[in-house]
Amino acid sequence: MKTLQFPQRGFSLIELMMVVAIIGIISAIAYPSYTKHVIKSNRAAAQAHLLEIATAQTQYLADARTYACSVSTLGLTTPTAVSQKYTIELPAANCGATIYKITATPIATGPQANDGTLSLDQSGAKLPAALW
Repeated sequence: MKTLQFPQRGFSLIELMMVVAIIGIISAIAYPSYTKHVIKSNRAAAQAHLLEIATAQTQYLADARTYACSVSTLGLTTPTAVSQKYTIELPAANCGATIYKITATPIATGPQANDGTLSLDQSGAKLPAALW
């Protein structure tokens, strides 16, 4: 009686380990790039919100002849995507003055914590220039 021989199916351990090594190498390269991209997009959202506040401050100055003391006075709310990563401040020292400085300080946890503090003043000066 003749036995039937079927072709072997499946992967050998060496083939499986090669695939795992290739995936490891690709992810070691891709993850830092992805993290940098996320930090950059969060920074862009904060910058856009600072510019929105600056525009609202200009409109508020035209009406009240002084700058607003808070973001809520301007009728704005900080988007959730920004408030989870940055603290937006209008310093109280400039309350009711003819100058302002808006700052976006990264929250101390997560990858965004190493990002620098962004600021924008009434003259349009954006600091630090390297992050804008």
